[in-house]
Parts: sequence; C-alpha cells; structure tokens
Amino acid sequence: MKVDGKLDGWLPAQVIQAAQQREALGYDGLWVSESGHDPFLPLVLAAEHTRRIELGTAVAIAFARSPMQLAYTAHDLQSHAGGRFVLGLGSQVRAHVERRFSMPWGRPAARMREYVAALRAIWDSWNRGTRLDFRGDFYTHTLMTPFFSPPPVEAGPPAVYLAAVGATMTRVAGEVADGMLAHGFTTERYLREVTVPALESGLLSRGLTRADFTLSHLLLVATGDTEEALAEATAGIRRQIAFYAGTPAYRGVLELHGWEGLGDELVALARSDRDDRWDAMAPLVDDEVLHAFAVIGEPPDVGPEILRRFGGVVDRLSFYTTTPVPPATWAPVLTRLKDA
Repeated sequence: MKVDGKLDGWLPAQVIQAAQQREALGYDGLWVSESGHDPFLPLVLAAEHTRRIELGTAVAIAFARSPMQLAYTAHDLQSHAGGRFVLGLGSQVRAHVERRFSMPWGRPAARMREYVAALRAIWDSWNRGTRLDFRGDFYTHTLMTPFFSPPPVEAGPPAVYLAAVGATMTRVAGEVADGMLAHGFTTERYLREVTVPALESGLLSRGLTRADFTLSHLLLVATGDTEEALAEATAGIRRQIAFYAGTPAYRGVLELHGWEGLGDELVALARSDRDDRWDAMAPLVDDEVLHAFAVIGEPPDVGPEILRRFGGVVDRLSFYTTTPVPPATWAPVLTRLKDA
C-alpha cells in the first residue's frame, strides 16, 4: 500500500521544508488541496526541491477552469516534476461552482467525462503532434498552432485521478481516469459495496480490470501520543463527520448504513439560524458512526487497524486529520503500512 502525505501551508519556506521532510520519511506521494489557496503553486516548489516523491492535487476543481487552461498547468507541472505529477480533479457542488467560481453547472458526471477526454485530446496534440479537433456537448477545442504548443513532456501526460462519492461519478472515474480519490466521508462498507463495483463497471467499458486502476483513500484518522492529544483529535474528527453528514450530496453513504435520520437532523441544523449550530451537530455523531468513518487509536494501533479494514480495498492512502500531528507520530503507522 502506498502512503501519501498532505502538504499544508503555502509559504515557500513551509512548502520546501514539508516536501523534503515527507520525502525523507518515506512517503510515496504528497497532495495539495484547493481550499484557501491555489493548489498548483506549492507543487512548483515541491517539485524543485524533491527527487522521488509523487506530487498531486487532491483536488483541483475542474469546473472552475476550462480544460485548456488546466491542460497547460498540468503539462508544465508534469514537465517540471520529471513525470511525478498526478492531476487529481473534483467537481465540487453546484453552489460553489456557480456562486463562488461563477462558472456553469449541469450534468456533472457527463461534464466530467467530457472534461477528461478534452484534456487527453489537448495533451495528445502537444505530446504526439496530433491535430486538435475535440468537439463535445460542453467543451470544444479545435485551434492549436505551433506558437501556442508547449514542447512534449518526455514522461508523457500526467495521470488523472477523479474524486468521487456517489456511484455515478465513481463509474465515470472507471471509464476515463487512471485512479480515483475516495472522499474522506466514506466507510469500509461503502467502499466494498458501492465504490468498487461501480469502478469495475466503468473499467469494464474500456476493457480494463481493477488491477489496472489506482484507488486512493483519504482516511479520517484520530491519533496522538497522549490521552489528551487523542481526545482532542477524536473530537475534531467527530465534528468533521457531522459537517460532511450535513451535506445532502453525501447522503448516499448514510443511507447504506440506515442512518438517514441522522443525516436529516444534521442537514436541518446546518441550514438553521442557530448561532451554535456547528457545535450542536457534533454530539449527534455517536461512537458507532464515528468508528465507521474513522480509524481512532494510539499510533502503534493505527497501522494494523487500517490494514484490517482497508488493506484489500485501497491501493494508496493518506491521512485526514483535523488537529496537527507531529511527523514522528506517524512513523510506526507508516512503517506498518509500507511493510505490509
């Protein structure tokens, strides 16, 4: 199982130190998310100051950009990183795409399928010299002259991973991507019963099998070297689960477990005018729900528990924490997972 780290921070000194540290510790990959900062700029520095570790976005918001714009960014990063870049894409939800990015929304699964196809057509024109003639329902790219064509990348185009939760987008990942980034708001049961079958259905459409594809999981983990640190981490994870469960787009995970009532309560609270609504949501997440979504334990126990639950399901994994965890704390976890 590959183990990836998350790159927090965006200031140059922070990025360089974190990237070099994680590479030295033996992490296989390093992901940057798109939240309060651009996800690509830190990776330029990380690529320059590392040699082995893979670098990727988890995730960049596809529908906030045109395929051409993103194709240039990803192509240049792939070149700069010497073939170590992975383009992780997500659709986000309608409100953010329309109201935050002011971009069009509609038929997200079909749009994402076409988006990846457009990227591949553009990269093919740059790397192999084919004529660019992509015509779809959402995107059209038919103009590419030598002046605007970057040099080919020796390693070829970057791998594309799609973020997905529901079966429909998961199937799209199997149809068009090289890997999938499972959302942190998922469970072992959901991965086995919904995610993997949907992936296999998509892969079958292009004559591939599960062995030809990478499933990565951003796993909610609470750990700490002291009782106080573990308790604080656990409380943070409980709040994060409550936040995600209050988002209607993720309801399918709750429905599989029969927890629709919990979802209704949390959605109602999230939409209420209560000043304390976010604090009031966390206590509704009981221990059964908590442990279904997260691995909770002291550092020596975390690795074995991850392998027991996810070892036969995912190919690579990264840790989703809500409180700072010293790098040394992860050492026994990392060793156990990589030696498996």
